[in-house]
Amino acid sequence: MSECSDASQLHPSITRAWVRLMRAQQIVLEAIEQDLKAASVPPLGWYDVLLELSRAEDGRLRPYEIEQRTLLAQHNLSRLLDRMEKAGLVQREVFSEDGRGRWVIITDDGRTMQKRMWSVYAPAIQRHLGDKLDAAQADQLADLLAKLSRTP
Repeated sequence: MSECSDASQLHPSITRAWVRLMRAQQIVLEAIEQDLKAASVPPLGWYDVLLELSRAEDGRLRPYEIEQRTLLAQHNLSRLLDRMEKAGLVQREVFSEDGRGRWVIITDDGRTMQKRMWSVYAPAIQRHLGDKLDAAQADQLADLLAKLSRTP
C-alpha cells in the first residue's frame, strides 16, 4: 500500500475503484429498493431497524443503539421510527431508569413484517449480487470491503 499526501498524486486505479464502488452500491441498492416496492413492503431502512430490534435480547433497544447498529442519522431515525410506530411495527416505551429516554420495541406485527420483507430481500440480494458472483468472488469482495470498514 502506498500513501499519498497530495490529492493530485492519487493513483488512477484508486479513483476507478472509488467510482465503481459508489456506482455499484447505488445501482444494487436502488434495484433492491425497487424489488421491495414492487412487493408492497416498506423500504430497506425499515428492515434494518426491524432486524436489529429482533436481534436484541428482549426485542428492544434505545434509539441511539439503533442509530449505531444501522448507521442511520439520528434525525432520519427519529422520523423513521415515527412512521414505523404509526404502522404498528414498533412501539415506544418510557425508559424506567430515566423518564426522558425511550425504548423502541418490536411488535408482533413488526416481526411478521421483517419475515415478509426478508422473503423479498433475500432473493433480491441473490439476483443483484449472488447471480453475478460465485462464492469465491463473493468471499474476495467481502474481504476487500472489510479492509475499508471499521469492523471486519
